[in-house]
Amino acid sequence: MTELLLGQVLSFAADPFEAGPEAARLHEALVIEAGRIVAVGAADGLRRAWPQARVTDYGRDLISAGFIDAHAHYPQTAIIASWGKRLIDWLNSYTFPEEMRFADPAYAAEVAGRYLDLTLANGTTSVCSYCTIHPASVDALMSEAQARGQRIWAGKTCMDRNAPEGLRDTAQSAHDDSAALLAKWHGVDRLSYVITPRFSPTSTPEQLEALGALWAANPSCLMQTHLSEQLDEIDWVKGLYPNARDYLDTYEAHGLLGRGGLYGHAIHLEPREKARLAEVDASLIHCPTSNTFIGSGLFDMGGLKAAGHRIGLATDTGGGSSFSMLRTMAAAYEIGQLRGRALHPAELWWLATQGSARSLLADDRIGNIAPGMEADLVVIDLGSTPAIAQATTRAETIWQALFPTIMLGDDRAIRAVWINGTPRG
Repeated sequence: MTELLLGQVLSFAADPFEAGPEAARLHEALVIEAGRIVAVGAADGLRRAWPQARVTDYGRDLISAGFIDAHAHYPQTAIIASWGKRLIDWLNSYTFPEEMRFADPAYAAEVAGRYLDLTLANGTTSVCSYCTIHPASVDALMSEAQARGQRIWAGKTCMDRNAPEGLRDTAQSAHDDSAALLAKWHGVDRLSYVITPRFSPTSTPEQLEALGALWAANPSCLMQTHLSEQLDEIDWVKGLYPNARDYLDTYEAHGLLGRGGLYGHAIHLEPREKARLAEVDASLIHCPTSNTFIGSGLFDMGGLKAAGHRIGLATDTGGGSSFSMLRTMAAAYEIGQLRGRALHPAELWWLATQGSARSLLADDRIGNIAPGMEADLVVIDLGSTPAIAQATTRAETIWQALFPTIMLGDDRAIRAVWINGTPRG
């Protein structure tokens, strides 16, 4: 079935951090065939070219590429918005006890389904998630995403020290479990495996070495971990790796630095770390609601983008305090203000779509509306609440109309979600 969607169709011809808001384009319609976008343009012209298409008219609603969450912990779904802890306390008090429950495959499947339902309700069409040390936790998320037709990334979280006994593996089992899961899921339908050491404090050098070897043997995979989230974490890393030049070196020395590496948070970076991350074209993942909720610090979006870094945006569920990429954009704006760099609505929207796709090395497939792209879409009601509607009616530009939804919007703003060319609920 050919689908013709009418509305305010937003696409990007370039990165607005480099080209300004003019990088965005507004169209009247798009055409979908076999799960892909085949045309974008004027409504009358597309109607004439595809007279047999089924038409869905979204009026003045905004049609955008679906949101892409580049760093999440789906096993933390149930503990989101737990009270008042710093990173290390958060792990010990909330994260590790909850992740122990994922030894039960039935519980893993239940939470995986709930997580994907919650994210889809908020307009998120793709995610990159940590699982737990249990292979069944990966199977659960991959199976649920496969059933929904989603493009996702996920991996077994590997830890062999500084974690409860029930959450520790070994260097060998981390390698072997990850290799088996990679062989099972990577490249199946729209699923990709991600090699996943949690972070240096919970892996021995031997485990990092084993995972670095696995990445070298499977360069089509991404690798995800955490980097320089909090100052006390950095001090902990220095004590555990006394010979490392800095935090990044604990990964670099073991083959875990490169293009396709996803480094979550990256707030307190040393000059050498910034230079090396840029040199290898690694991806930095900004998690603003988590950074404020856990008190980590203020990500330097302006400085890092100006230096040419590849940056994605993420909720960091459950340390992050919302499943919504709208709320995540709002928090990124607020952090930008505190850093003295106000992010334009075009930049925020780009980060949540094309920017995150670029960080996952998938911007040739998702994150934008253009011919040949996979048809993962979100339709935004620009007047979803009275407070938003009264602001939108005064708007003279698309950005004035969209910014109130960024700052005030929630799942009520999500009129529709399309996954791989099929409308979802």
